[in-house]
Amino acid sequence: MKFIKIFSLIAILGFSKINAQEVKVIKYEELFQMVNQPTDQLIAVNFWATWCGPCVEEMPHFVEVSEQYKENPNFKILFVSMDRVKQLEKVKQFINDYKINAEVVLLDDNKRMNEWIPAIDKSWSGNIPVTVFYQNGEKVHFVGQDMSKNELEQNVKTFIK
Repeated sequence: MKFIKIFSLIAILGFSKINAQEVKVIKYEELFQMVNQPTDQLIAVNFWATWCGPCVEEMPHFVEVSEQYKENPNFKILFVSMDRVKQLEKVKQFINDYKINAEVVLLDDNKRMNEWIPAIDKSWSGNIPVTVFYQNGEKVHFVGQDMSKNELEQNVKTFIK
């Protein structure tokens, strides 16, 4: 009986570590380097936050599409949290709750928002959710609002090679 309890505890702890995902805290320059890669890979960069209702509503669509394409080397989703650094544990819990397996970073660059937001897209006012598609180091499409699963899939199919 004692063996079963110990084995169960090890299994639970091991499983939680497998699902635990690191969230790197970055500045805009690092994000810029991440998306501006000279590759055919389509990168969907989703700007979101745990406190944003429309972001939370669309998250399951992104998770499903990410799972759908997880074996495809020509596509990936990068989730960029706009939460404050002091909310990092809340972001990690959100990732766990929504079973997000794609890369997640927290953009800690609020003081320079007026610089990097228009650098991403001149039409972006700073609202979220926003998704920007990059390919070959170039922005290929900007969506300044939440998306349905169908809209997301159509965008991926349009640009994926």
